[in-house]
Amino acid sequence: MDAVKVKSIYPTLSSRISMTEVVESQDVVNAIILDPRYADYLAILKAARNGAVYGAKVRFPHALVMVFLFRSGTYVHLSSADLCLFSPRIKNECIRLREKLYLILKATRQHARNLATYAIVYKSTMLFLRITSPTGKEAAMHTFLAGLFGGYTVFGRGIQSSVNQQIVIYVFARAMLALAKLTVKEERGMSQVVRTKVTRNAWPVFASLSWGIIMWTYRWHPETIQPSLKSSMKYMYVVLHFPSILRPTNLPSPFCCMKMTLPSANNEAFANHPVSYQIRGLRSLE
Repeated sequence: MDAVKVKSIYPTLSSRISMTEVVESQDVVNAIILDPRYADYLAILKAARNGAVYGAKVRFPHALVMVFLFRSGTYVHLSSADLCLFSPRIKNECIRLREKLYLILKATRQHARNLATYAIVYKSTMLFLRITSPTGKEAAMHTFLAGLFGGYTVFGRGIQSSVNQQIVIYVFARAMLALAKLTVKEERGMSQVVRTKVTRNAWPVFASLSWGIIMWTYRWHPETIQPSLKSSMKYMYVVLHFPSILRPTNLPSPFCCMKMTLPSANNEAFANHPVSYQIRGLRSLE
């Protein structure tokens, strides 16, 4: 009887001990988090976490859209002969779909990893510069030096992928826009008349030059343009023959994964059908 009581009491005691250990561990972690001595180091970890989360949230939907809309062979085109689950074409299409999903996850992982790595390098460099500073405080040039070192370490070395190029170009555009706004601030010594004219005309000139330069470059030097932009411009400005306007075969529809083929105009089953006249009209234009 005593042995039965001991066996029934033992799980309760072990669960109480485990819960006590968990509570004590939580108290230790909370004490470390709230300790001001570790605030700078925890800020580095939090910046890395936020960089990874932000990179994944930004890149995943972008990669999903670009891969499934502008990569050839993304959608599964099936015919009546391919409805067998184990047909070779089904297997090939599944392999291609898996490759597209791999590209999406690869771009998402790279974007998240690079932003997290840059956050670690930047925050660590800022902490090092502040500790080694004679005043023990942050100086005006510390942010520039930390950004310079982080940009070279993460985005500047070696052969860069398209993901890194897009990140750097995005940051460059925002940096140039911010510098342009700094030039028209009141403390820069610019007169009110000149500041008004620059503010009113700067954006129209910038937008016009940007579109003019990119269209000229795409027309005469398309090999120098980034691949995703080049494919988008090709779809909008080059593939313009009339049947493609009615049947956009170059851009798969996200609402349909079955391949639609036009019946032959010589087929007797469609010879007298009203649709056959439209089909013959489209074929005569191709």
